[in-house]
Amino acid sequence: MTFETLRYETRDRKAYITLDRPDRLNAIDFRMPGELRAAVRRANDDPGVHVIVLAGAGRAFCSGYDLKISAEDGQGTQRDRIWDPIADYRMMKEFTDDYFTLWRSLKPTIAKVHGYAIAGGSDIALSCDIVVMADDARIGYPPSRVWGCPTTAMWVYRLGAERAKRMLFTGDTIDGRQAAEWGLVLESAPADELDARVEQLADRMAGVPTNQLVMQKLMINQAYDNMGLHGTQILATLFDGITRHSPEGRWFQEFAAAHGFHEAVRWRDSGRWIPEGGGPVPTREDLEA
Repeated sequence: MTFETLRYETRDRKAYITLDRPDRLNAIDFRMPGELRAAVRRANDDPGVHVIVLAGAGRAFCSGYDLKISAEDGQGTQRDRIWDPIADYRMMKEFTDDYFTLWRSLKPTIAKVHGYAIAGGSDIALSCDIVVMADDARIGYPPSRVWGCPTTAMWVYRLGAERAKRMLFTGDTIDGRQAAEWGLVLESAPADELDARVEQLADRMAGVPTNQLVMQKLMINQAYDNMGLHGTQILATLFDGITRHSPEGRWFQEFAAAHGFHEAVRWRDSGRWIPEGGGPVPTREDLEA
């Protein structure tokens, strides 16, 4: 297939998938998840590929879902009709399964994160087997404050319960150094050394026979499946739909419709009070206070 949201190339037994919407900081549109799945499948079908490297073009890895239109205009939500949770679940579960082809891929996957891996972008990065970040890159799930739940549920499986709660109760982001210190990602590197660090690691893996790589990966992944990963993702994906249609979620969407998505995000991430049960949308004077 011809890709519109990413680039695909191979060399030296490695497949390189590059998210390619740099003008939107590689924000996820409705095409990208399916194209990502197709690219991973192409790499798995190629006997010459041993390792998959995922990166982002431009200034960021991925800034999350491209929500400006859906938040401001209600597209992609069920704002003006009775919410159908199963229709919502089917849509979001398909996206989650697309991202998780990186985890289910028989061949190892490495995410090379620079700039930002935020919200849905963190879902994509954390679906890879290994994540290497630039020291100054940021990762987090700010929509956990309102209007989102991480559908891949990888925060708890990588961090453990307490640190996962610390991240998702606040919606904070952390830099690559802290992410590596906490064990969320494998390691971080100075930004100008990130490419070389990832290439060194990928080259080391690429020298291993594919059969060996596949068996090691399947064995390790099975441990996560035994811990209930799939069931946790079902719950998280249902909760994601609920967060977007709860009273607080509708308040956030109405805020974005009134003042723009970026203004709504600024309020959300500032730590200012998000009214329980919805409530009136802030006025222009409130925003300037």
